[in-house]
Amino acid sequence: MEWLVGLWADLVTLFGGQVWILMISAILLATSVIDLISRRFLKTLHYQLLKRHKVWLDSFVDASRAPVSFFIWVTGTVLALTTLIYRLNIYVDLIPIIQSFKSTILTLSVGWFVIRLVQRLELHLKAYARVDDRFDEVTVEALAKIIKLLAFVLTGLFFLNAFGVSLTGLLAFGGIGGIAVGFAAKDLLGNILGGLMIYLDKPFTVGEWIRSPDKQIEGVVEKIGWRMTTVRTFDKRPLYIPNGIFATIAIETPTRMTNRRIYEHIGIRYSDIHVMPQVVADVKQMLQEHPEIDQEQTLIVNFNAFNASSIDFMVYTFTKTTNWVEYHEIKQDVFLKISDVIASYGAEIAFPTRTLHMFNENSSTNLEASDSIPK
Repeated sequence: MEWLVGLWADLVTLFGGQVWILMISAILLATSVIDLISRRFLKTLHYQLLKRHKVWLDSFVDASRAPVSFFIWVTGTVLALTTLIYRLNIYVDLIPIIQSFKSTILTLSVGWFVIRLVQRLELHLKAYARVDDRFDEVTVEALAKIIKLLAFVLTGLFFLNAFGVSLTGLLAFGGIGGIAVGFAAKDLLGNILGGLMIYLDKPFTVGEWIRSPDKQIEGVVEKIGWRMTTVRTFDKRPLYIPNGIFATIAIETPTRMTNRRIYEHIGIRYSDIHVMPQVVADVKQMLQEHPEIDQEQTLIVNFNAFNASSIDFMVYTFTKTTNWVEYHEIKQDVFLKISDVIASYGAEIAFPTRTLHMFNENSSTNLEASDSIPK
């Protein structure tokens, strides 16, 4: 300890009348050492927690690294600046402002820490939601945005309060200003509230296929923002939709369908009406035995219409898969098997035809028939 006192005395003698330089240098050096120690400690702790797969606890440690360093350096800088002002006796009027700023250092550090912590927890919760259906990525993102916004606003209010700004007056002004801004930016606010409703109600999430029968909207959701939602159409064009629109239109989410429907009317010739019962029975049996048809859903095969050029039967059933490509493969297989059933009875699938009856004008029978035609 004596050598330290002796070293300080030698340094004071060396600097002579400029002891303030020595004091400021000592403060900044001490700040550097403390910051270096804290960084090394938090970095080592961070890697140790990652090795042990304690990601939740590591989120707190990792989030604190930059704010702690910021707090140390701002505190040291304020202390050095205050020492300089007192020693030189200049700009003394700034001392109260500097002290007010010093009292907000902890608030700023805590606010920054909260925002960084929420960002890391959001990443971990999203990863967890991908393997656990009890969590939803969109809800996690919405809550994270709300918490970060609250942390930002509260930190700003405490910061202003430290500099003598009246929060009561500020809130009153904010209320009046909010009304004016609300009228001026009602569309923007409507879009923000629409985005909040999407996050809460979850009519669709990122990665889902949506479409609207009211608007020309169809594609896969790429991003849900506070103001607009990005949809990638099936021809790969980006579509940017203001969130407020979703409050006024109907939205379908085909991704959430449980089955895909096969609903067709198939016609055979009038001359094949005698085999219609057998065709209908065999098609129904074929569907009941098909491995890709969901037997828990409605299955109907019935003769149901006399058409202009055909007699039609209806096929109504559901596939097990909802995959669009697989569905069309199954639908093709079903149609080909229906064609085979019709052909097995010597019948044919009908197409529009017209029969023309010719008559001989010299025939008395035909003349009588023509006479019976009303004039």
